[in-house]
Amino acid sequence: MALRILLADDHTVVRQGLRKVLEERQDWQVVAEAGDGREAVRLAEQHKPDVAVIDVAMPLLNGIETTRQIARRVPGVRILILSMHSDEAYVTQILKAGAIGYLLKDSADVDLLEAVSAVSRGTSFFSPPIARLMDDAVRPRGGQAVDRYESLSEREREVFQLIAEGKANKEIAALLFISPSTVETHRARIMEKLDLHSAAEIVLYAVRRGVVR
Repeated sequence: MALRILLADDHTVVRQGLRKVLEERQDWQVVAEAGDGREAVRLAEQHKPDVAVIDVAMPLLNGIETTRQIARRVPGVRILILSMHSDEAYVTQILKAGAIGYLLKDSADVDLLEAVSAVSRGTSFFSPPIARLMDDAVRPRGGQAVDRYESLSEREREVFQLIAEGKANKEIAALLFISPSTVETHRARIMEKLDLHSAAEIVLYAVRRGVVR
């Protein structure tokens, strides 16, 4: 049977390039493409691909939360992350979210086929600069401070990103199929949990965290 692949990247040209490379393998098929994280989750549930190749920086729902939701809702999907970032914070978050591969975009043209092949077999794949971080990234650290962001619920993370993207309560409510008052409740809880006091602080925190660009 053909290997079924989902592509998620907010740049159409990038998706087209990735698709062209992947479909050089006659036994591989790109079954769906997503331009944002929420669409990626929906398409993963719909198509149940073998492998999902996900950009870490996407609108509406970033790649980390997209990975987390796909891993929970469609556990058979093996996830490969594409990223421009090679710092430990991203690697650690991605592994916790459920990805088993991390490919830097600047080496995707060389390593994409190998990365997807490895991930499809359930084998981890990391670009060389990422591999050098792995021992440190996955090693438990005694006395490390609690990450406040990890205390947010899945819904709160969704609302947090949409707030950081500048969306109003009514827009967020429409996207998430909840009421504006519920959005406001989530906003208040997010600010309390993260010790933030304004929309500007939310945006700054989100940028530093890598939730938005």
